[in-house]
Amino acid sequence: MKAVGVIVEYNPFHNGHALHLEESKKASGAEVVIAAMSGNFLQRGEPALVSKWTRTKMALQAGVDIVFELPYQYATQQAEIFAFGGVSLLHSAGCESICFGSEAGNIEAFQETYDFIGKHDSLFQQQVKLYMQTGVSYPRALSQAFKDLSPTDTMIDLSKPNNILGFHYLKAAEKLQQPTIKVITVQRKNAGYHDEHFSSSTIASATSIRSALFSEEQQLEKILAYVPESTFKLLNEYKAKYGGFHNWELYWPFFKYKLLQSSPEELTAIYEMEEGIENRLLSTVEKAKSFSEFIQLVKTKRYTWARLQRVCLHVLTNTKKIDMNVLDQPVPYLRLLGMTENGRIYLNKKKQQLSTPLISKLSSYKNS
Repeated sequence: MKAVGVIVEYNPFHNGHALHLEESKKASGAEVVIAAMSGNFLQRGEPALVSKWTRTKMALQAGVDIVFELPYQYATQQAEIFAFGGVSLLHSAGCESICFGSEAGNIEAFQETYDFIGKHDSLFQQQVKLYMQTGVSYPRALSQAFKDLSPTDTMIDLSKPNNILGFHYLKAAEKLQQPTIKVITVQRKNAGYHDEHFSSSTIASATSIRSALFSEEQQLEKILAYVPESTFKLLNEYKAKYGGFHNWELYWPFFKYKLLQSSPEELTAIYEMEEGIENRLLSTVEKAKSFSEFIQLVKTKRYTWARLQRVCLHVLTNTKKIDMNVLDQPVPYLRLLGMTENGRIYLNKKKQQLSTPLISKLSSYKNS
């Protein structure tokens, strides 16, 4: 059985994701879709809208056959580490190809860009450092350094978020030295990654869907046209059971308490806490009435919103630098969150061939 892998967050699963799954199977000729999905916290350093278990149900009811959890160490990282974790997991799961959505929608353009940067890597890295020294964020420095190399029109635009991720997926496959993994891309349609408002009759970004869910009215009917019926039902059930959805404001009192009871010395041990930013966090926290206001006060042009959220998340979860020392290594285990009958058949056939431990309970894995 051929398997195609997708690296996802499904926050929540929507019609655009359903289209991606359909196109992934078509482009790869695969019979099985395997998802490497973030757990309860996401790449931009924020809590998922609903639990990983509910998002797994969304995925399985909409076309995914197997869902593995992308461990926290990789799921809450900047693009390069996030991509490496996802690609290594899907390779370990036996995927012959991975498919991602991008603004470019042309894998040849990604390969040309990757080869081009490789030929000019020394100058490229030098320019990235120079731009970062001026105080701009890493993504901005990356994009500007690429422009300085005078790329051709046939290469991808590295200022676009999904193009950046796609570039790192290709880079991760090369780093793993697994030429047997075929990297495929399909073009995103109708809705941009960061679109905050509905701009199509059936396709919307996860950002705009979350904006609607957290609006003053909080009417789920607003998103009905943009998500599968199964997603709509699961969101309704989750809201009825838990009273709402997760976002940073829900965690604000816990984060504030954790920050205030920590000393600057203790905070310096937290992952991604660098350049004295712990002092800025401590001097600002009592001035803010909400998490959003806190980030606005802390933010500078050097630190993106996502970077600051990740720092705050690591404070909340007490994740230390010493805990994140395996990031140059492939994902060490396959944490199974759920599967369909088709997925069960696939795993039964592949189980003996897997070189990475397959676990359904973390307590059974000593290094988890």
